[in-house]
Formats: sequence, structure tokens, C-alpha cells
Amino acid sequence: MALVSRSCAAVSRLSSCNQILLSPRCYEASHQVCVSRMSNAASTSHTLQDKKKAIKEDGLKLQDFISGDLSEKSKWEEYRGNLKRQKGERLRLPPWLKTEIPIGKNFNRLKNTLRDLKLHTVCEEARCPNIGECWGGGEYATATATIMLMGDTCTRGCRFCSVKTARKPPPLDPDEPYNTAKAIAAWGLDYVVLTSVDRDDLADGGAEHFAQTVSHLKERNPNILVECLTPDFRGDLLAVEKVALSGLDVYAHNVETVRELQRYVRDPRANFDQSLAVLRHVKGVNPSILTKTSIMLGLGETDAQIHATLKELRDSDVDCLTLGQYMQPTKRHLKVEEYITPEMFAHWEKVGQEMGFVYTASGPLVRSSYKAGEFFLKNLLKKRKMEGTME
Repeated sequence: MALVSRSCAAVSRLSSCNQILLSPRCYEASHQVCVSRMSNAASTSHTLQDKKKAIKEDGLKLQDFISGDLSEKSKWEEYRGNLKRQKGERLRLPPWLKTEIPIGKNFNRLKNTLRDLKLHTVCEEARCPNIGECWGGGEYATATATIMLMGDTCTRGCRFCSVKTARKPPPLDPDEPYNTAKAIAAWGLDYVVLTSVDRDDLADGGAEHFAQTVSHLKERNPNILVECLTPDFRGDLLAVEKVALSGLDVYAHNVETVRELQRYVRDPRANFDQSLAVLRHVKGVNPSILTKTSIMLGLGETDAQIHATLKELRDSDVDCLTLGQYMQPTKRHLKVEEYITPEMFAHWEKVGQEMGFVYTASGPLVRSSYKAGEFFLKNLLKKRKMEGTME
């Protein structure tokens, strides 16, 4: 969700610059007016410099991920840039974080219908580099998207996330669950991920809102697979239970980072044990449901800490795991301490498989809602349902 706000801000700033540069000038003969104009010009120049500086301080945009020559795997070994941050340094984006320009008939169709259906997707708002693969179908031919519920304002302030925050965001739209379900059904998705900001201002954290949306979705399209990526609901297990029993297929909640970096990375109201309790409780009330979590790498964690974290997750009966590269959304947020190589991501995928996770997706561009994982889960869930019917 971070990059859309940054991009929009950049566009806004550029628009302001254009208005200044293109505004009509008056040509007075007075020396006094000329001096005033020179002063204003200097002020305007200073303002423009400030604006340009501010634009540069914004984080990575979609263009930063568009592939160039160095994005070819055969040339990755040629990269000689630093992968670990030195004091005062900001790391360059390595070639394996480049991707293809999103294209395809399915991608264009879904994009064109978004405005009419008034859906807000994390895919677009975060300018996710995987958007072409997810919307376009890719090799999996399974259209997926991540839909945001309950607005765009969070009650928490994690140091890795640039979503805007407020103590009391705008009230929920009571018609959103029904309208969202109706729109998604019309959109023709195979697999949908419902997510939201944290809403600590609500008594149940928005759990009922999630549950209603899932219920309406399943009524309209019983075959659509629904994943809910939820907040921790302040550790309220009754709220967790409400979502877990709503009819969804996959319950996801992200621990975000290793145990040792929780207070450094996440809002103080979130913690590792509370997140584990959420994931464990889901299995307790609905053993057949798939549970899923995600970890960002590159925040300064050690290999030993990653391994210990994965073990705790597996011991808590978490089924699915995704590991991806942390990206700094703006200069106000945590810096990338290290860019993890594709080889190291492959190592952690192997470790996850050996530990017994049903599915492990690990790669630089892997995110919580990752197309290949959803394709795998779709087939796994269908297989389980068929086995249940046969019994």
C-alpha cells in the first residue's frame, strides 16, 4: 500500500511544479516590480528545488522494478554493488529485483473494470511488481487480486509501512461487505485475498466486517477461494474465531519479521507471541483451514534468527510460509540493511519444505499474496474438498 501514496504525492508535486513553470508572467516596466519579481523568482526556484528534493526522497516506484539488461539472470553475477548497508549508505536496487512490464489481455480487462466496480486493490495501491503475473494469469492462468477493506487509514504505525495513520479513522461503510462481494463476483476472480488496515478503534477490530464479506462472497460464488489476511485484532481471540468460522479457505496473518526485531520493526501493540496466538487459535477452532504467514528479509536479521522463527511457526502448526525482500517505502522508514540473493531465498525455501510447511514461497519479489502460492493452494484446497466428498 506504500507506493501508491508516494507516487500520488510525487504526481501532485510535479503538478504543482508545472503550475509554477507555466503560470503567465506579467511584464511591468517598474524597476521596483522587477526587483520584486526577481525576489519571487528566487523564492520560486528555491521552492522548486525543495520539491525536487522531496521527490527524490520518495521511495521506489514501479519504474524502478521494470526490467533492463541487468535483469537477465545470466548477468546477475556481473552485479558488483553492495548488498549489505554501510553506515550512512542507501543500497542500490540489485538486478534480481527487476521485473517485466505488466501486459496481457486478462491484465487489461481486470484493470479496466476496476474503476467501474469501485474496488481498491493492494496490487495497484502498493504498485506491486508482481501485478502482471497475478492479473495476467501468467503460466498459471489463475486470476487473483488482493482487496482492501475498511478504508486506507491505519490505527498503527509500523516502521516498515507507509500507510497513513490516525487514532480514529473514518467510520466503516456498512454496505461495503455486500458491495465488495458483488463487485468481486462480477470481476470473475478464481482466488481473492481480503485484507485491511488495523482498526483498533473498533470493538472487534473489524472482524465482523471481514466475516460478512466472506459470507456474501460465498453466497454469490461458492467456488471462489477466499483468503483473509487479517490484523491481530489486539489479541482478541473471539474476533479471530469470528473470521476463522466465516467460511474462508485460508487464514493469513503476518508475523512480518523475526522475534528479535519485532519491537524495532512493528508497532508496539503488535508482537510475535500475540501473532502466534492468532495463528494457533485459528487451527484450534477450525483444524481443516490452511494458515499462512509472511516474513520480510533484509532488516538485519541473522540466519540463526530466521531458522528459529521458522521453527516456532511450524511448531504452531502454520501451514504456508512466504519470505520476501523488505523494500524501504520512503526515507522516513526503516532502511534496507541487506539485499538477500536469490540463492539465499532458495535456501530458505528448501528449509521451509524440510520443516514440513505445506507450501513455502521464498524469493526477492515474493509477497504475502503471491500468485504461484495461490495457484498451489487453489489446487490443494480443491483436492481436499474432493477427498472430503468421497469420505
